[in-house]
Amino acid sequence: MTEKSSEPPEKIRAPEPAKANSDPGGIRSLKTTAAFRAVNFELYARPNKYVMGFGLIAITGCVAYLAYLNAVDENRKAGVYEVYNPDGSLKSTERKTSKWD
Repeated sequence: MTEKSSEPPEKIRAPEPAKANSDPGGIRSLKTTAAFRAVNFELYARPNKYVMGFGLIAITGCVAYLAYLNAVDENRKAGVYEVYNPDGSLKSTERKTSKWD
């Protein structure tokens, strides 16, 4: 005869879900050298909104400055350009026009 135990059977537990920060996954989980991480810093650094905002303002300012320089260049509008002569002097000349004009 088999004896029945009075203890309830052990409950099967479901595996606990992984914590969000326990394994970053992706390229961060790969084993790499310090040189690779130094060269590809942007793959491992967290995004920083303040640095991103500063970079956006800086690149916008550079593009605006170049557009301003292009807009105020009177010589370019008039078709005049400067040429250095062989003796080192600077000469302003007009653009050559075609015979067809």
